[in-house]
Amino acid sequence: MEAEVLLAALLVKKHSSQINEIVHALGILLALPSILEKGERVESLSLGAGNTGKGFDLETNRRIAEFTFIQWQGGSEVIRQNKIFKDFFFLAEAETDKTRELYTIGTEWPMKFFKSGRRLANILAGNAKLGTAFRRKYPKTFEHVREYYGSKKEVVAVMDLCEHLPVLREE
Repeated sequence: MEAEVLLAALLVKKHSSQINEIVHALGILLALPSILEKGERVESLSLGAGNTGKGFDLETNRRIAEFTFIQWQGGSEVIRQNKIFKDFFFLAEAETDKTRELYTIGTEWPMKFFKSGRRLANILAGNAKLGTAFRRKYPKTFEHVREYYGSKKEVVAVMDLCEHLPVLREE
């Protein structure tokens, strides 16, 4: 062991904190040529992972979309579920006539979650903005994820990113 190994490890640690932003930006940029239709124009693009202050990851003259590069494991994935529910909710409730799409790596686990009996109160408690918006619109209407999803499944299309980026299937 030498001090250089420690310095190298610290350098990797420092720069790996931005890996989510790199994955998010590259994933969207690589998928766009396959996603966009002839004549469709990008109006707004948010390439940073997380809250960037923009409404959605992608807004064109025809659609709004969110991208999530979550690699579902199939177990208890509370943080992943909370994030995908937030994205779905804000897409579903957006005031627009544009097509709404939620892009995920595969759809099996996200769809199992959307059809689950997970209590919404548990999801809403972890995100003040989401909780306030949801309760304002639906004070006592929905108790479980599957109930809200069932009422909005025709509004937001859950799309498989692997269809646009086949390399993701390998991961």
